[in-house]
Amino acid sequence: MKNLAADFGLHSSKILIESEFCDATILIKDGIISDIISGKIASPDFLIEEAGDLIVMPGIIDSHVHINEPGRTEWEGFETITKAAIAGGITTLVDMPLNASPVTTSAEAFQQKLDAAMGKLYCNCGFWGGIVPDNIDKLEELIDAGVLGIKAFLTHSGIDDFPNVTISDLKKGMPILAKHNIPLLAHAEIDEVHPGIAVFEKNPTNYKAYLGSRPKTWEDKAVRLMIDLCREFNSPVHIVHLSSGDSIEQIKAARAEGLPLTVETCPQYLYFCAEEIPNCNTLFKCAPPIRERENNEKLWKALKDGTIDFIVTDHSPASPELKKIESCNLKEAWGGIASIQFSLPVVWTAAKKRGFSINEIAELMSKNIAKFIGFKNSKGQIKKGFDADLTVWDPEQKFIAAKESIHYRHKISPYVGEELFGVIRQTYVNGKKVFENGNFISLPQGKILLRKH
Repeated sequence: MKNLAADFGLHSSKILIESEFCDATILIKDGIISDIISGKIASPDFLIEEAGDLIVMPGIIDSHVHINEPGRTEWEGFETITKAAIAGGITTLVDMPLNASPVTTSAEAFQQKLDAAMGKLYCNCGFWGGIVPDNIDKLEELIDAGVLGIKAFLTHSGIDDFPNVTISDLKKGMPILAKHNIPLLAHAEIDEVHPGIAVFEKNPTNYKAYLGSRPKTWEDKAVRLMIDLCREFNSPVHIVHLSSGDSIEQIKAARAEGLPLTVETCPQYLYFCAEEIPNCNTLFKCAPPIRERENNEKLWKALKDGTIDFIVTDHSPASPELKKIESCNLKEAWGGIASIQFSLPVVWTAAKKRGFSINEIAELMSKNIAKFIGFKNSKGQIKKGFDADLTVWDPEQKFIAAKESIHYRHKISPYVGEELFGVIRQTYVNGKKVFENGNFISLPQGKILLRKH
């Protein structure tokens, strides 16, 4: 055998390489996959980690999380969220531009975010910038500073210092994004007068009333608007957290037209359904809302046929007080699902019932996202020359999601108590083992990811 240079190797009989499971040994040098050797090897020069028949696949990437630092670190923070991430097999996050203070709408604010992250990253982290009505003239400096794309809200964001944009604002900003070929991420809801709003006002603890106050038509009209703008400016557009199955056909048509449109959905829209959500439980509140079972099955079909590109959490944490857990008031409660640590098991538990393969899950939760965030040549696959970000897990082992096991800041989640398939055994970030069998080691190994110009 040729002379092999490596810091260590990792062997499993089930390493996911080029869509197939292989019995192989991954060699890792300076954080990079330096070689992949068929079968199990022995070397006197370096350690071979043995994973047996556990699944080894590319590290999970989550491009939609709210870290909230600086400024609202009592909600979440870099240390807590990245610790929870690696416990869930996630090796890369991308942070949304709102909920921190200041919001990431200028290069100066972005620098404050980078400063706050230093020394606290247990996994890799990139960042989205934001577009608001008064920062069109700051988009160029944000892009030059290294944000991976720009986020917009078409309805109130929940944070007054991150106001929603108008069509006029978007028409000013999208030519700038088109020039740089970076995506505009749109929270696609356009709120209009609807009878369900008055019903919800009178029934603020009733989930069905909440669902009726944010109808699918709000999403469908917003998606239509973003498709029209995508066509007008030939600017990449990304629909975040799609929940309306009624938008799928217009998305398919836009794709067939060749428009640069991508779409994500989230675990909560795939695992839960409105029919089973109890009243007086604010942990299920998010926007757009979790919809009916029939609607959510449309999302699964769109994932299967590639209409929806990937699955990310929209981890949007808040304290029990902000979630209004005691009062059960869905109207006043912060909208957001805390879930970062459970995303792979949740998705896999629901997906395996519908005939999805582990390879499809790896594409939907890693490979496709790596491409979207601009790192398709270094992340999202197990290939020579790629970053050694790896998730080692047992897809057949079951566990109960428990409050005591949560590592993000506030130990609340609608998934607590759910029986899930898929136990994370090890996580490797940049070639370092950072998590093993419930224990954290070799921290912090995460890097800041900036857009490559």
